[in-house]
Amino acid sequence: MSPPFDLKDHDITVASIGRNLPVARLYEEAVRLDPECCIAADGALVAYSGAKTGRSPKDKHIVRSPASEKDVWWGPVNIPIEARTFEINRRRAKDFLNTRTRLYCVDGYAGWDLEHRIRIRVICARPYHALFMANMLVRPTREELAAFGDPDYVIYNAGQFPANPHTEGMTSRTSIDLCFESREILLLGTEYAGEMKKGVFTLMNYLMPRQGVLPMHCSATADPVSGRCSLLFGLSGTGKTTLSADPHRLLVGDDEHGWSDRGIFNIEGGCYAKTIDLSRETEPDIFAALRFGAVLENVVLREDREVDFHDSSITENTRGAYPVEYIPNARIPCVAGHPTDVIFLTCDAFGVLPPVSRLTPEQAMYHFISGYTAKVAGTEVGVVEPEATFSPCFGGPFLVWHPSRYAGLLAEKLHRHAAQAWLVNTGWSGGSYGSGKRMKLSLTRALIDAIHSGALRDAPVHRDPWFGFDVVGEAPGVPKEALHPRNTWKDPCAYDATAQRLAHLFAENFKTYAGAVGPEVRSAGPAA
Repeated sequence: MSPPFDLKDHDITVASIGRNLPVARLYEEAVRLDPECCIAADGALVAYSGAKTGRSPKDKHIVRSPASEKDVWWGPVNIPIEARTFEINRRRAKDFLNTRTRLYCVDGYAGWDLEHRIRIRVICARPYHALFMANMLVRPTREELAAFGDPDYVIYNAGQFPANPHTEGMTSRTSIDLCFESREILLLGTEYAGEMKKGVFTLMNYLMPRQGVLPMHCSATADPVSGRCSLLFGLSGTGKTTLSADPHRLLVGDDEHGWSDRGIFNIEGGCYAKTIDLSRETEPDIFAALRFGAVLENVVLREDREVDFHDSSITENTRGAYPVEYIPNARIPCVAGHPTDVIFLTCDAFGVLPPVSRLTPEQAMYHFISGYTAKVAGTEVGVVEPEATFSPCFGGPFLVWHPSRYAGLLAEKLHRHAAQAWLVNTGWSGGSYGSGKRMKLSLTRALIDAIHSGALRDAPVHRDPWFGFDVVGEAPGVPKEALHPRNTWKDPCAYDATAQRLAHLFAENFKTYAGAVGPEVRSAGPAA
């Protein structure tokens, strides 16, 4: 009989440790021991994360160390703390965990590619957090778990216990701290499970570029016959999740990937979907995946234990986490060859950008660094007209290196593997928000299908006078007039004025990054 598992090497002395427990055991303990957990009618575990129902980006810190200091893009995304502060917070986290009578340990992998995966250990006090990370990490086989050995990185989730705001470098009672040298992540003052997932992604954003691998905040799908793979980048509201849920293609992953010399691999073992206003009709695969084994965060339950997905009284950011195998057309293992197409999705509420444009590698770098979409009235308090939003590399909060490092890797891989980059507007046509109309989903799906089939590679194009990219003029199943945005506006002069304004916003945003890229990338942007 093997000796009981312990965490003494991590300075954790609690005797009762549940390591990689079966799903049913985690359910039992969550319902029995955690008053903030219950079971929905369809079998998902429902959990509540307390005061924090989303990430706390202003409370994320990285230890400033001579070994990694020159690698980190310091600023509001990566806020530095001193090693001494990290040591205080680590002691605080471990002291809290040592007061518990029962802890949970989840050992798993980040990355499906055996050559690039890293071993992650999660130590937490809530069974719901254990099930969440068991879903989001790549799950080891019984044999791999027996031979797991020492982890490469450890997450100490003491989120029920606050940081001391008087500790030097603290911005609040919440602190998410990463130390690349000690290979640890600490969570204090937040029980939102997504902080663990994104902490792992931040680690991968630091580690993978050192190996020539591009970490990407995107979804990936593959053709089941030809194996042709494509990537979909896009910020919230652009349609990335909807368009990647394609019944005619295999899902490699919905959110985080790496692009190595061997091809594409999913970083995660599961999916983490927004569930606000979810319905069986609009997202049948995601709806069906929220069953036994899945975790639903901060949703509202009716008396009959059915989930009211339209109730945002707790938060707009309701979420569901489930194993990728719960999606019927998932590609297992979650790896694919080099992509033939890289698609940047943007919801342009100004109504200026064409439905589909072809990008050069330099333009791809420019638009990748820009990471543009637009907010519309009603999405946030105070937004009364379209408002440009830029998030570098379509994942600004999780970058560690300067965005130009990731963009350079992207351009190199596009060139080496002859992949084509595209810009697809899922936003407005015929005018800005309020006067025009949003692109029909059927039109966007037809364009994505045409990209996947290769039909647009040699389609006729014309040069956009404001942004300089090649606008596709013909696409199967799409009316020609819909592909030329200026022609859809009643007042072409109003279009020109709006296009000039958006081009200026692009140029102003890019000034932050211009000094780190070459002249060929700087000149690939719009003529503001």
